[in-house]
Amino acid sequence: MRTVDLIEKIVQVGLGLAVFAAVIGLILFLADKAPKKAKDVVQLVVFLAPAIILLAIGLIYPAIRTSILAFSNKAGDLIGLDNFAWIFTQPDAVRVVINTLIWVVCVPLISTIVGLSYAIFIDRSRGEKFFKALVFMPMAISFVGAGIIWRFLYDYRPAEREQIGLLNQIVIWLGGEPVKWLQTEPINTFLLIIVMIWIQTGFAMVVLSASIKGIPTEQVEAAQLDGTNAWQRFVNVTLPGIRSSIVVVVTTISIATLKVFDIVRTMTAGNFDTSVIANEMYTQAFRANEPGRGAALALVLFVLVLPIVIYNVRVLRKQKEIR
Repeated sequence: MRTVDLIEKIVQVGLGLAVFAAVIGLILFLADKAPKKAKDVVQLVVFLAPAIILLAIGLIYPAIRTSILAFSNKAGDLIGLDNFAWIFTQPDAVRVVINTLIWVVCVPLISTIVGLSYAIFIDRSRGEKFFKALVFMPMAISFVGAGIIWRFLYDYRPAEREQIGLLNQIVIWLGGEPVKWLQTEPINTFLLIIVMIWIQTGFAMVVLSASIKGIPTEQVEAAQLDGTNAWQRFVNVTLPGIRSSIVVVVTTISIATLKVFDIVRTMTAGNFDTSVIANEMYTQAFRANEPGRGAALALVLFVLVLPIVIYNVRVLRKQKEIR
């Protein structure tokens, strides 16, 4: 693109934004000058209108469009439930769904257990802030960055060449042969899951540690006076006190896990039976030129996420009623 054309496009965008701002300003001015009785209604409509318009354009329309595509082929003709039949009958697609379920069981469960254990062990210890920062640091890394880091860790090279993958170097030190970790089924799926656990454990630890510190000291001291041991105090005092935080952590990590895309795409691109729904949705829609199948996978993903969201809302609503 020539420099002149680029400048013209920038000027056009600038003028468009200026016109948009002028129109919004005029609408707000007229709303302020409305009759007193209708003023509240007019102002409410005017101030809500931009948010409603953006919501309709960015959420409602795409949702409707995706739902229609899910029942259509790539030519745009309605084909009923054929796309969903493909998801649950074709071996490759079924494997994608199974992989997603494995992810959503393993990642929230292990991340929460490890994060909770770590939070309890370092609670009120010397160097607590340092230990927390150490575990929380992976949260600052993007999924793509984490995928690249761990891909180097799992890297494979023939035995006669120098290894750059830590895992295979350890295997060689132990007298074994290098392994193609990311190409070996089904262990490659669990190796990808480890990356997600590594990232999410810090989130679980921080939230649960803060919740543990919110437990009244009097309850812990009373349990100690009753002669309880550490495990009994954990089961009868700590767990009930942080139950709501555990629900938030598990549901949040579950939703993030169901939508995982970057790690799989960066490390294996979904090959070697490692694909998940979010990755396959992208592959079908933009690589295989099957937007209908991609949209159907998006709806399946929505159905899987929806119960978690509803459960989280119900728990938060009960807590609000108690308060």
